[in-house]
Amino acid sequence: MEHPILFISVILQMLGLPVPHTMPEGMLNTTLSIETFTTPHMSYTFFVMLFLIIVTKLTVGKMEMIPGGGQNFWEAIIGFIEEFYAENLGVEHAKKLFPLITTFALYILLANLMGLMPGFMSPTSNLNITLGCTLIVWFYHHYLGLRTHGLKYIKHFTGPMLLLTPLMLPIELISNMARILSLSIRLFGNIMAKETLLAILFLLAGAYFGPLPILLLGVLVSFVQTMVFVLLTLVYFRGSLEHAH
Repeated sequence: MEHPILFISVILQMLGLPVPHTMPEGMLNTTLSIETFTTPHMSYTFFVMLFLIIVTKLTVGKMEMIPGGGQNFWEAIIGFIEEFYAENLGVEHAKKLFPLITTFALYILLANLMGLMPGFMSPTSNLNITLGCTLIVWFYHHYLGLRTHGLKYIKHFTGPMLLLTPLMLPIELISNMARILSLSIRLFGNIMAKETLLAILFLLAGAYFGPLPILLLGVLVSFVQTMVFVLLTLVYFRGSLEHAH
């Protein structure tokens, strides 16, 4: 959620680094939008990435035969995720796609939850961020289909018989292109709505007990939207890997 003081700006200034989302001097009277310089979504994206790298390094910096608390935690999480992927994609494909899908899952979940903390905002409340994640999924699931089936992959779009191809081909193409909008706008819309509602409640009801129910709802929304993105990604990958019927 957006706040008057964004902690990422303070952190960058303390480190003596440039703050890329602040408005340069002498540009107040230009036609450029103020929002162009005041929405630090990419800064928070790098912050999420850095946080994930540091936390995993601290908790599982060295694998041990007798795991400690941090290693036990990650082994349990990874084991559950691997089983979930294997049920939907099969063991072989689950192992190959595990790094990509899990990276999306961890990034989106942490990015969604970050906006619940005062002084921070969710990178996923910006359509550019969610669209970027969606385009990676969209292009890669077609790449998987072409790599697995070759030119026969086009049968996924031509329908069950040649006679229906003129009807089914445009329908399937439009439906497939619509995945870009549905996957990106769903995540963006829900997180932006959560951030906007929290900002309004903080202004109207105060910074303490008033927004608490919405904060709890925001946690639920963050987990649900992460799960929806991952599930749809699995569905798209599984569909591209299956033989056309």
